[in-house]
Amino acid sequence: MSAEPENTPENAEPTVRDAISAPDAEGHPRRTTRRFPLFTKDTARPEGGGRAAPQDAPAPARQWPMLAVLSLVALGLLLTAFDLFRIGTLLIGVALLGGAVLRWVLPGVGMLAVRSRFTDIVTYGGLGLVIVLLALMVQPDPWLRIPFLKDTLHFTVSS
Repeated sequence: MSAEPENTPENAEPTVRDAISAPDAEGHPRRTTRRFPLFTKDTARPEGGGRAAPQDAPAPARQWPMLAVLSLVALGLLLTAFDLFRIGTLLIGVALLGGAVLRWVLPGVGMLAVRSRFTDIVTYGGLGLVIVLLALMVQPDPWLRIPFLKDTLHFTVSS
């Protein structure tokens, strides 16, 4: 026979469920809440921050969304280094826009998920759009002309 006491309701250790349903000091039942705690003890994983491929897949396959975006950015930087500035910066902007689309469409994007889904989409999309627009307007011979920007520049810089 075992000398350990049986796990009966009288000597059982309290569980989380017991703590939640236990009455407070005045005898009123505690209400469960879905609010975040006032002070957190750790950092939650971003939504969609799970692996993009199964556990048994090799590491590059699990992180393919991040690798796709980084590969396009690296190619854009390489083209920029070889004096194809406009094409290289366009490719960098398109890579960020692609990252925003991947973050929006896919449920799991691996390390491409840094913050909440909304914040990642706005950040990647906003930066990508600004980079693409600036690459299209770069001098000499811009591919995109926005007339009011020239007037604004002359108004602010004129002496």
